[in-house]
Amino acid sequence: MNLVLTVLEIVAPVGLLGLVGFVWVRAGFEYRMEFITRLCMTLSVPALVFTALMKTEIDPAALTSVVFAAALAYGALTLAFWGLTAIMGLDRRTFLAPLIFGNTGNVGLPLALFAFGQTGLGYAVVVFAVMILWSFTFGVWIVAGGGSPARLLREPIMGATLLGGLFLWQGWQTPAWLTNSLDLIGQIAIPLMLITLGVAVARLNARRLGHALWLSALRSAICLGIALGAGLLFGLPPVALAVLILQVTTPVAVTSYMLAEKYGADAESVAGLVIASTLLSVITLPLTLAFLI
Repeated sequence: MNLVLTVLEIVAPVGLLGLVGFVWVRAGFEYRMEFITRLCMTLSVPALVFTALMKTEIDPAALTSVVFAAALAYGALTLAFWGLTAIMGLDRRTFLAPLIFGNTGNVGLPLALFAFGQTGLGYAVVVFAVMILWSFTFGVWIVAGGGSPARLLREPIMGATLLGGLFLWQGWQTPAWLTNSLDLIGQIAIPLMLITLGVAVARLNARRLGHALWLSALRSAICLGIALGAGLLFGLPPVALAVLILQVTTPVAVTSYMLAEKYGADAESVAGLVIASTLLSVITLPLTLAFLI
């Protein structure tokens, strides 16, 4: 019973805030997705990432192991899903990126924070940064048929990650007034991202949901196995291993749908994956957390 209550305490805020966004849109209220997304991605999330890294008390050697484990996990996922799309005859431009990249921002960061506290958030931010790096290079290249690594350098999240890593490495701290300001800015990121997730799901039009459901289930199993293997290979401590598994197994990111829409892939099929994997995560994420806790 205690385990059930613990998992419920972790998952409930995520589900309820997502539900707020879903109901808000279904009720006909206005929600400016472009403004909120830009606010989060250019200001609030970078502030969250920077302060989380700067204030973390995690051993830098452990963070380095997480970086390598996450890089190995995403590399292995790329190879696994490249082969899967070939075997199943799926359009690689449409399906490969959604299968690889989970919702490590909207879902992963809040869950890691609620489940494992500030330490968990520090590890989650590192996995999130590795995912962003691969997503904005290989991910964009595969969907768009081309992409420039220079695009990554223009992303505030990467600048915040590098700067936060430098502060962590050197043991530096910003002045208290600046740290408090950045904390306040960063604190709006998690609730806004969760509400935005609910809004996005409410606005998506899914196609072939049955196909998307079993493909999402297969994706979850592959992600779990690869994340567990990568974490064990690098000997990650228990919390770091749990966060890596949690992040890699998050449902398909809404940004995958946005990229498919932007670059002319089959956006409706990607929408189906987003909805199916998000629905499936209602079952898989609590089970995963119960196992990890």
